[in-house]
Amino acid sequence: MQSKKPHTCQELRVISGRNSPDYSYGIQNPHTDIQKTGKAIINIWNERVNIALDQFDFLRTAILVRNVNTLEFTLFEEDTRQYVTNEYEWKLNARENFEGFDKTTGKHKFTWQPHGAQFTIKYTVPSSAVRFQIKRPPILDFEQTMEQIGFNKNWVLIKN
Repeated sequence: MQSKKPHTCQELRVISGRNSPDYSYGIQNPHTDIQKTGKAIINIWNERVNIALDQFDFLRTAILVRNVNTLEFTLFEEDTRQYVTNEYEWKLNARENFEGFDKTTGKHKFTWQPHGAQFTIKYTVPSSAVRFQIKRPPILDFEQTMEQIGFNKNWVLIKN
């Protein structure tokens, strides 16, 4: 995940796959019943988690928020979980994308784009996230470095 300010980022959306309710559930027109489509979208995610849990005892999602220009990073992880489909209400946004909201808190948790079937999950960056910055090393002098490693021109064979 990229951010201009990873150290102050509080919330982010992570692309979590492509979920096709048509392919998985035969829902050819997702707009006919958006609640049914929303449940199918979450069920696809849940089934992928089930498949992974068949192989592993537990799953974690690690998220790295980065700015490669400033070399600032925020890293956190949390349990990869399944979601209860009845806990979310689905609405269409201005772009005709589906948005899933937690019925209890009203918080926006999911977005699904019918064109491309991209599914995103919103995460809150916890206060316990590790925030760090990498200091750029100095630029090495090429000739000096080659001399230090004892470079020999015989190491490279150029073939025509």
